[in-house]
Amino acid sequence: MMSNSSKPILISIVGPTAVGKTALAVEIAKWLKTEIISADSRQFYKELTIGTAKPTTEELAEVPHHFIDSHSIDKLYSAGEFGRDAVDRITKLHDENKAVVAVGGSGLYLKSIWEGFDDMPEIDPRIREELNQTLKEDGLGPLLAELEERDQDYFLEVDRNNGQRVIRALEVIRLTGKPFSSFRKRKEKEMPYFNLKIGLNMKREILFDRINQRMDLMIAAGLFEEAESLIAYREHNALQTVGYTEIFKYLDGEYDKEEAIRLLKRNSRRYAKRQLTWFGRYEDIYWYEPDQIQEIKNLIEKSLP
Repeated sequence: MMSNSSKPILISIVGPTAVGKTALAVEIAKWLKTEIISADSRQFYKELTIGTAKPTTEELAEVPHHFIDSHSIDKLYSAGEFGRDAVDRITKLHDENKAVVAVGGSGLYLKSIWEGFDDMPEIDPRIREELNQTLKEDGLGPLLAELEERDQDYFLEVDRNNGQRVIRALEVIRLTGKPFSSFRKRKEKEMPYFNLKIGLNMKREILFDRINQRMDLMIAAGLFEEAESLIAYREHNALQTVGYTEIFKYLDGEYDKEEAIRLLKRNSRRYAKRQLTWFGRYEDIYWYEPDQIQEIKNLIEKSLP
Protein backbone atom coordinates (compact mmCIF):
# COMPACT_ATOMS: atom_id res chain seq x y z
CA MET A 1 0.00 0.00 0.00
CA MET A 2 2.91 2.35 0.65
CA SER A 3 4.11 4.63 -2.14
CA ASN A 4 7.54 6.14 -2.62
CA SER A 5 5.94 9.19 -4.16
CA SER A 6 8.04 12.33 -4.42
CA LYS A 7 4.87 14.41 -3.97
CA PRO A 8 4.29 16.32 -0.74
CA ILE A 9 2.23 14.32 1.73
CA LEU A 10 -1.18 14.73 3.34
CA ILE A 11 -1.39 12.71 6.57
CA SER A 12 -5.05 12.05 7.37
CA ILE A 13 -5.89 10.89 10.90
CA VAL A 14 -9.29 9.21 10.91
CA GLY A 15 -11.46 6.99 13.08
CA PRO A 16 -14.57 6.95 15.26
CA THR A 17 -15.73 9.73 17.55
CA ALA A 18 -13.91 10.04 20.92
CA VAL A 19 -11.00 7.79 19.90
CA GLY A 20 -8.37 10.53 20.31
CA LYS A 21 -7.85 11.86 16.77
CA THR A 22 -7.38 15.51 17.75
CA ALA A 23 -4.68 14.82 20.35
CA LEU A 24 -2.72 12.68 17.87
CA ALA A 25 -3.09 15.26 15.08
CA VAL A 26 -1.68 17.99 17.36
CA GLU A 27 1.20 15.72 18.42
CA ILE A 28 2.10 14.85 14.80
CA ALA A 29 1.74 18.43 13.53
CA LYS A 30 4.01 19.76 16.30
CA TRP A 31 6.59 17.05 15.55
CA LEU A 32 6.58 17.91 11.82
CA LYS A 33 6.27 21.69 12.46
CA THR A 34 3.25 21.86 10.18
CA GLU A 35 -0.45 22.80 10.27
CA ILE A 36 -3.80 21.01 10.60
CA ILE A 37 -6.81 20.84 8.27
CA SER A 38 -10.02 20.02 10.13
CA ALA A 39 -12.20 17.68 8.03
CA ASP A 40 -15.16 17.61 10.38
CA SER A 41 -18.53 18.50 8.88
CA ARG A 42 -19.63 20.48 11.95
CA GLN A 43 -16.49 22.15 13.31
CA PHE A 44 -16.61 24.75 10.50
CA TYR A 45 -19.55 26.44 12.20
CA LYS A 46 -18.67 29.00 14.83
CA GLU A 47 -22.06 28.62 16.55
CA LEU A 48 -21.52 24.88 17.18
CA THR A 49 -18.93 24.35 19.91
CA ILE A 50 -19.84 21.96 22.70
CA GLY A 51 -21.58 19.33 20.58
CA THR A 52 -18.82 19.18 17.97
CA ALA A 53 -15.85 18.46 20.30
CA LYS A 54 -13.68 21.15 18.74
CA PRO A 55 -10.01 21.28 19.71
CA THR A 56 -9.43 23.05 23.02
CA THR A 57 -8.11 26.61 23.22
CA GLU A 58 -4.74 25.13 24.21
CA GLU A 59 -4.67 22.76 21.23
CA LEU A 60 -5.61 25.59 18.85
CA ALA A 61 -2.78 27.69 20.31
CA GLU A 62 -0.21 24.89 19.91
CA VAL A 63 -0.73 24.32 16.17
CA PRO A 64 -2.40 26.45 13.46
CA HIS A 65 -5.76 24.89 12.49
CA HIS A 66 -7.75 25.55 9.32
CA PHE A 67 -11.54 25.21 8.88
CA ILE A 68 -12.39 25.60 12.56
CA ASP A 69 -15.01 28.36 13.17
CA SER A 70 -14.56 29.39 9.54
CA HIS A 71 -18.27 29.61 8.63
CA SER A 72 -21.63 30.59 10.09
CA ILE A 73 -24.49 28.14 10.56
CA ASP A 74 -26.84 30.27 8.44
CA LYS A 75 -25.09 29.07 5.25
CA LEU A 76 -24.70 25.45 4.14
CA TYR A 77 -21.08 24.42 3.50
CA SER A 78 -21.09 21.24 1.43
CA ALA A 79 -18.46 18.52 1.15
CA GLY A 80 -17.84 19.62 -2.44
CA GLU A 81 -17.20 23.24 -1.43
CA PHE A 82 -14.97 22.09 1.41
CA GLY A 83 -13.05 19.79 -0.95
CA ARG A 84 -12.26 22.60 -3.37
CA ASP A 85 -11.30 25.04 -0.59
CA ALA A 86 -9.29 22.48 1.39
CA VAL A 87 -7.28 21.16 -1.58
CA ASP A 88 -6.38 24.76 -2.42
CA ARG A 89 -5.34 25.43 1.22
CA ILE A 90 -3.34 22.17 1.46
CA THR A 91 -1.53 22.99 -1.80
CA LYS A 92 -0.56 26.43 -0.46
CA LEU A 93 0.62 24.93 2.85
CA HIS A 94 2.78 22.48 0.91
CA ASP A 95 4.77 25.45 -0.42
CA GLU A 96 6.20 25.75 3.10
CA ASN A 97 5.78 22.21 4.51
CA LYS A 98 6.48 18.83 2.90
CA ALA A 99 3.68 17.37 5.07
CA VAL A 100 0.27 18.65 6.18
CA VAL A 101 -2.02 16.91 8.72
CA ALA A 102 -5.77 16.46 8.20
CA VAL A 103 -8.03 15.12 10.93
CA GLY A 104 -11.70 14.20 11.14
CA GLY A 105 -14.37 11.57 11.24
CA SER A 106 -16.65 12.86 8.45
CA GLY A 107 -16.24 10.40 5.62
CA LEU A 108 -17.49 12.47 2.69
CA TYR A 109 -15.40 15.48 3.69
CA LEU A 110 -12.27 13.33 3.93
CA LYS A 111 -13.11 11.65 0.63
CA SER A 112 -13.22 15.09 -1.00
CA ILE A 113 -9.54 15.73 -0.09
CA TRP A 114 -8.45 12.17 -0.91
CA GLU A 115 -10.10 11.80 -4.30
CA GLY A 116 -11.45 15.20 -5.29
CA PHE A 117 -15.19 15.76 -5.54
CA ASP A 118 -17.84 15.75 -8.22
CA ASP A 119 -18.98 19.05 -9.65
CA MET A 120 -22.62 19.23 -8.62
CA PRO A 121 -24.97 21.76 -10.20
CA GLU A 122 -25.96 24.86 -8.24
CA ILE A 123 -29.32 24.28 -6.58
CA ASP A 124 -32.45 26.41 -6.90
CA PRO A 125 -33.34 27.43 -3.31
CA ARG A 126 -37.05 27.10 -4.16
CA ILE A 127 -36.60 23.37 -4.83
CA ARG A 128 -34.85 22.95 -1.48
CA GLU A 129 -37.66 24.84 0.25
CA GLU A 130 -40.32 22.61 -1.36
CA LEU A 131 -38.48 19.45 -0.30
CA ASN A 132 -37.95 20.68 3.25
CA GLN A 133 -41.64 21.53 3.46
CA THR A 134 -42.56 17.98 2.37
CA LEU A 135 -40.18 16.56 4.97
CA LYS A 136 -41.72 18.74 7.69
CA GLU A 137 -45.35 17.99 6.79
CA ASP A 138 -45.23 14.37 5.55
CA GLY A 139 -41.93 12.96 6.80
CA LEU A 140 -39.31 11.06 4.83
CA GLY A 141 -41.69 8.48 3.27
CA PRO A 142 -42.73 10.39 0.12
CA LEU A 143 -39.18 11.66 -0.46
CA LEU A 144 -37.73 8.14 -0.22
CA ALA A 145 -40.40 6.87 -2.62
CA GLU A 146 -39.48 9.57 -5.16
CA LEU A 147 -35.78 8.82 -4.79
CA GLU A 148 -36.34 5.08 -5.25
CA GLU A 149 -38.35 5.74 -8.41
CA ARG A 150 -35.93 8.25 -9.95
CA ASP A 151 -32.51 6.96 -8.82
CA GLN A 152 -32.48 3.32 -7.75
CA ASP A 153 -28.65 3.25 -7.49
CA TYR A 154 -28.41 6.08 -4.97
CA PHE A 155 -31.51 4.89 -3.11
CA LEU A 156 -29.72 1.62 -2.34
CA GLU A 157 -26.62 3.46 -1.10
CA VAL A 158 -27.96 6.44 0.88
CA ASP A 159 -28.55 6.47 4.65
CA ARG A 160 -32.36 6.43 4.52
CA ASN A 161 -32.65 8.03 7.95
CA ASN A 162 -30.70 11.10 6.84
CA GLY A 163 -33.30 13.50 5.49
CA GLN A 164 -30.76 16.05 4.33
CA ARG A 165 -28.87 13.51 2.19
CA VAL A 166 -32.14 12.40 0.58
CA ILE A 167 -33.12 16.04 -0.04
CA ARG A 168 -29.71 16.82 -1.53
CA ALA A 169 -30.13 14.03 -4.08
CA LEU A 170 -33.69 15.05 -4.98
CA GLU A 171 -32.64 18.69 -5.43
CA VAL A 172 -30.23 17.60 -8.17
CA ILE A 173 -32.73 15.17 -9.72
CA ARG A 174 -35.55 17.73 -9.87
CA LEU A 175 -33.27 20.46 -11.21
CA THR A 176 -31.53 18.43 -13.93
CA GLY A 177 -33.90 15.54 -14.62
CA LYS A 178 -30.90 13.21 -14.28
CA PRO A 179 -30.16 10.68 -11.52
CA PHE A 180 -28.06 12.06 -8.66
CA SER A 181 -25.79 9.00 -8.99
CA SER A 182 -24.84 10.05 -12.55
CA PHE A 183 -23.05 13.10 -11.12
CA ARG A 184 -21.03 10.91 -8.77
CA LYS A 185 -19.62 8.52 -11.38
CA ARG A 186 -16.43 10.28 -12.30
CA LYS A 187 -12.89 9.24 -13.05
CA GLU A 188 -10.53 9.30 -10.09
CA LYS A 189 -8.70 12.63 -9.97
CA GLU A 190 -4.94 12.88 -9.69
CA MET A 191 -4.37 14.72 -6.40
CA PRO A 192 -1.40 17.11 -6.01
CA TYR A 193 -0.16 15.24 -2.93
CA PHE A 194 0.33 11.68 -1.66
CA ASN A 195 -2.37 10.55 0.78
CA LEU A 196 -1.20 8.69 3.86
CA LYS A 197 -4.26 7.51 5.82
CA ILE A 198 -3.85 6.62 9.50
CA GLY A 199 -6.82 5.15 11.37
CA LEU A 200 -7.25 5.04 15.14
CA ASN A 201 -9.28 2.37 16.89
CA MET A 202 -9.40 0.62 20.27
CA LYS A 203 -11.29 -2.16 22.04
CA ARG A 204 -15.02 -1.59 21.59
CA GLU A 205 -15.88 -1.48 25.32
CA ILE A 206 -13.14 1.11 26.02
CA LEU A 207 -14.28 3.25 23.09
CA PHE A 208 -17.90 3.10 24.25
CA ASP A 209 -16.86 4.11 27.79
CA ARG A 210 -15.00 7.10 26.33
CA ILE A 211 -18.05 8.07 24.26
CA ASN A 212 -20.32 7.93 27.34
CA GLN A 213 -17.85 9.97 29.42
CA ARG A 214 -17.43 12.56 26.67
CA MET A 215 -21.21 12.97 26.44
CA ASP A 216 -21.42 13.52 30.23
CA LEU A 217 -18.75 16.23 29.93
CA MET A 218 -20.57 17.88 27.00
CA ILE A 219 -23.83 17.94 28.95
CA ALA A 220 -22.06 19.44 31.99
CA ALA A 221 -20.49 22.06 29.68
CA GLY A 222 -23.93 23.18 28.44
CA LEU A 223 -24.84 20.99 25.44
CA PHE A 224 -28.59 21.26 26.11
CA GLU A 225 -28.38 25.05 26.31
CA GLU A 226 -26.29 25.22 23.11
CA ALA A 227 -28.83 23.10 21.22
CA GLU A 228 -31.70 25.28 22.48
CA SER A 229 -29.91 28.39 21.17
CA LEU A 230 -29.68 26.77 17.71
CA ILE A 231 -33.25 25.52 17.40
CA ALA A 232 -34.05 28.05 14.65
CA TYR A 233 -31.48 26.26 12.47
CA ARG A 234 -32.59 22.72 13.31
CA GLU A 235 -33.25 21.83 9.62
CA HIS A 236 -29.62 22.63 8.75
CA ASN A 237 -27.62 19.55 7.73
CA ALA A 238 -25.03 20.13 10.47
CA LEU A 239 -27.77 19.96 13.12
CA GLN A 240 -29.49 16.89 11.68
CA THR A 241 -26.86 14.90 13.55
CA VAL A 242 -26.17 13.03 16.77
CA GLY A 243 -25.88 15.39 19.72
CA TYR A 244 -28.48 17.88 18.53
CA THR A 245 -31.50 16.02 17.09
CA GLU A 246 -32.03 14.15 20.37
CA ILE A 247 -32.17 17.43 22.29
CA PHE A 248 -34.49 19.10 19.77
CA LYS A 249 -36.96 16.23 20.26
CA TYR A 250 -36.64 16.59 24.03
CA LEU A 251 -37.38 20.32 23.65
CA ASP A 252 -40.42 19.36 21.54
CA GLY A 253 -41.65 17.32 24.51
CA GLU A 254 -41.24 13.90 22.85
CA TYR A 255 -39.44 12.51 25.91
CA ASP A 256 -37.86 13.59 29.20
CA LYS A 257 -34.25 14.66 29.82
CA GLU A 258 -33.18 11.29 31.17
CA GLU A 259 -34.32 9.60 27.96
CA ALA A 260 -32.63 12.31 25.88
CA ILE A 261 -29.32 11.59 27.62
CA ARG A 262 -29.75 7.84 27.09
CA LEU A 263 -30.38 8.42 23.38
CA LEU A 264 -27.45 10.84 23.07
CA LYS A 265 -25.10 8.15 24.36
CA ARG A 266 -26.66 5.28 22.42
CA ASN A 267 -26.74 7.18 19.14
CA SER A 268 -23.14 8.36 19.60
CA ARG A 269 -22.06 4.73 20.03
CA ARG A 270 -24.02 3.76 16.91
CA TYR A 271 -22.43 6.64 15.00
CA ALA A 272 -18.97 5.37 15.98
CA LYS A 273 -19.85 1.94 14.56
CA ARG A 274 -21.04 3.53 11.30
CA GLN A 275 -17.80 5.50 11.05
CA LEU A 276 -15.74 2.34 11.48
CA THR A 277 -17.80 0.60 8.80
CA TRP A 278 -17.28 3.52 6.40
CA PHE A 279 -13.52 3.73 6.95
CA GLY A 280 -13.30 -0.05 6.80
CA ARG A 281 -13.96 0.15 3.04
CA TYR A 282 -10.55 1.74 2.52
CA GLU A 283 -7.83 -0.88 2.26
CA ASP A 284 -5.06 1.75 2.33
CA ILE A 285 -5.74 2.94 5.90
CA TYR A 286 -3.04 1.92 8.41
CA TRP A 287 -4.75 1.13 11.71
CA TYR A 288 -3.24 1.79 15.15
CA GLU A 289 -4.27 2.24 18.75
CA PRO A 290 -4.01 5.86 19.96
CA ASP A 291 -0.97 5.16 22.18
CA GLN A 292 1.13 3.72 19.32
CA ILE A 293 2.61 7.14 18.64
CA GLN A 294 6.15 5.97 17.90
CA GLU A 295 4.94 3.34 15.43
CA ILE A 296 2.85 6.01 13.69
CA LYS A 297 5.84 8.36 13.51
CA ASN A 298 7.97 5.55 12.04
CA LEU A 299 5.36 5.01 9.31
CA ILE A 300 5.25 8.74 8.53
CA GLU A 301 9.05 8.98 8.35
CA LYS A 302 9.11 6.18 5.76
CA SER A 303 6.47 8.00 3.71
CA LEU A 304 7.98 11.50 3.65
CA PRO A 305 9.28 12.65 0.26
